[in-house]
Amino acid sequence: MTIRETILDILEELNDDCDFEHAQRIIDDKLLDSFEIVALVTELRDAFDIDISPRWLVPENFNTVDALENMINAILDEQ
Repeated sequence: MTIRETILDILEELNDDCDFEHAQRIIDDKLLDSFEIVALVTELRDAFDIDISPRWLVPENFNTVDALENMINAILDEQ
């Protein structure tokens, strides 16, 4: 499974009413509530065995699947 597919699976588990594949403002449009955002960070951490430090926790990194994928790749590159 690719990083993108894993991200989409996690997002769909959190909220299966949204089309995350095409969403451009996941955080800004409040497609996830605060509890779901915390769960997303936890699930991403576990799925990719990464540490998402506070510097990564900005809306720009969570507004699209592409942004999430880029963030995860950047974190993996640093490890």
